[in-house]
Amino acid sequence: MSGATPLPAAAAPRPRVLIAEDHTLVREGLRILLAGELDIVDTVEDGRALLGAAERLRPDIILLDISMPLLNGLDAARQLAQVSPNSKLVFVTMHADPAYVHQAFRAGAAAYVVKSSASSHLIEAIQEVLAGRRYISPIPGAELSHLLSGDPKAGAAGELSDALTARQREILQLVAEGRTAREIAGVLGISRKTVEFHKASIMRLLRLHTTAELTRYAMAHGIIASA
Repeated sequence: MSGATPLPAAAAPRPRVLIAEDHTLVREGLRILLAGELDIVDTVEDGRALLGAAERLRPDIILLDISMPLLNGLDAARQLAQVSPNSKLVFVTMHADPAYVHQAFRAGAAAYVVKSSASSHLIEAIQEVLAGRRYISPIPGAELSHLLSGDPKAGAAGELSDALTARQREILQLVAEGRTAREIAGVLGISRKTVEFHKASIMRLLRLHTTAELTRYAMAHGIIASA
């Protein structure tokens, strides 16, 4: 009928966002900041919970920190490429050193926002990522063009040793968090002897001799948060 009133156009679905952050106040702050414009599908507190939630929910955007319990953000990002390949990764972290920015983009980041930035930078980062572009919040003294281009010189200082396998990095983090070989075996689903073998290999490769030295190494490379 020519006189019929046309139906209103359906509203476009809001981008779906998963937040991974181990500090409750920061996690809730991010949720409140973004909930008006985005669909917050879940929030998680550690890197392993992030992998499970991402595989289940397949969000458009994942906000994640670098230093997270059980599995740090850099190693989680590498695994997210397999479990949720279409999710765009936005790192929101305290680490302003260009070495961490470089590592994040090597691991698959689409954007990198330092927590000391204004909230408008996070909003801008998400807008840029949704438009198919990459973003880095302003970092004093950093050559951002080199970081975005993947120039290896940009992140050489403080780079986590490439000699370690993904499994060895996982075990390094769990050892540095103070977990026993039995606990690590339970988390990873492997034997205690395998954990001890990997720990010995890590110490040999990094030329470290004690658990305390492994812990200091993990702190220096952002695998665990500094005490």
